[in-house]
Amino acid sequence: MDRIANRFGRVEPQLRARQLVLGLLSDLPRKNCWTIAEHTGDASPDGLQHLLSRAKWDANLVRDDLRTFVLEHLADDQAVLVVDETGDLKKGRHTVGVQRQYTGTAGRIENAQVAVYLTYASRHGHAGIDRSLYLPRSWSSDPERCRRAAVPEEIGFATKPQLAQQMIERALDSEVPAAWAAGDEVYGDNPHLRAALEKRQLGYVLAVSSTHRIPTPAGPQRADHLVKLIPRRAWQKLSAEHGAKGHRWYDWTQIAISTSGLAGHQHLLIRRNRRTGELAYYRCYSPRPVPLSTLVKVAGSRWTVEETFQSSKTLAGLDEHQVRRWDSWHRWVTLALLAHAFLAVTAALERRGQTPADDGTSTDGLIPLTCNDIQRLFTALIAQPTRDLAHRLRWSTWRRRHQARARHSHYRRQAGLQP
Repeated sequence: MDRIANRFGRVEPQLRARQLVLGLLSDLPRKNCWTIAEHTGDASPDGLQHLLSRAKWDANLVRDDLRTFVLEHLADDQAVLVVDETGDLKKGRHTVGVQRQYTGTAGRIENAQVAVYLTYASRHGHAGIDRSLYLPRSWSSDPERCRRAAVPEEIGFATKPQLAQQMIERALDSEVPAAWAAGDEVYGDNPHLRAALEKRQLGYVLAVSSTHRIPTPAGPQRADHLVKLIPRRAWQKLSAEHGAKGHRWYDWTQIAISTSGLAGHQHLLIRRNRRTGELAYYRCYSPRPVPLSTLVKVAGSRWTVEETFQSSKTLAGLDEHQVRRWDSWHRWVTLALLAHAFLAVTAALERRGQTPADDGTSTDGLIPLTCNDIQRLFTALIAQPTRDLAHRLRWSTWRRRHQARARHSHYRRQAGLQP
């Protein structure tokens, strides 16, 4: 908190930001301005709502501090910049960026708000370092709707690969040590993103669809057609990553891609499930020759973003914001990423110096602490709730009155009257 204190100017928003981060790190079942204010001893959520909506501070500067904090502890010159999107289910149509769209959170088309995130994954650990809210065309083409949500005028429509490119280039411009980028088919099938990474001499292992066309001397060929030409002896059994249940073993092979005028090395990487035979395809680029095992390791690092999403939502309330405006969303998400980075870095520091064994423990027989363990310890020792009975009674009375007013306004709107 000392690291980001100068971003707020006055002491009041500094204290509110600390209060919000403490609430995000607590064990509350639901984390929003109401529950956090009650937990930390405020008489109402007004102060936290002011911090998110009207207080003067720049969430992008706090994001830069977050990135610096992560790099101080997790930096690795062979790190991977992993991009992926996640959705937050929302009701109504006034929350910025919300519309009916597919989201992996629900596994179907739902009314949701989608954002693209950048995760820094290294041998020391992984944490989110950047975020970009996806603004659909239904929003970017409606100036009045954007104005009501306080979307800056210079913000226009950008695809998810374009948002990913902006975040990766922002990280590289800030001299973030990394050698690779990884992402799923949304990003691998986009030629502009791949060209931008090649221009920056950043290696990548990006998933592509089975119908993705690969350049060959005989002309472009579909990836699922090329795999039929691979002899059986070309497959190798390799582990993509050591997960919670042990090594993730797959069969892997690669096909060299020759592209004229491009410096570097390109391959089509193919993964085969050893039990079901299911295939997955990746477009790969590296400025210098690398072994198959390196490409496999980078492909496996893409799963770290899923772990980051899960832990940051479960432990730091990343998706529990109840805000509608552009600035408020960026402020909440940035502080949630900061709270999660604290857990990820602390867990990484606890693991440092321990040699992992094949069964997941360290050589001294202890199971390494996880983000969940750090959060439970922090909650027990630091983030204690206010237990004053008078405070609880005041909050109970305040909540009943507020909910009664909200119900009254709802019924008047349904009747066509002014609330």
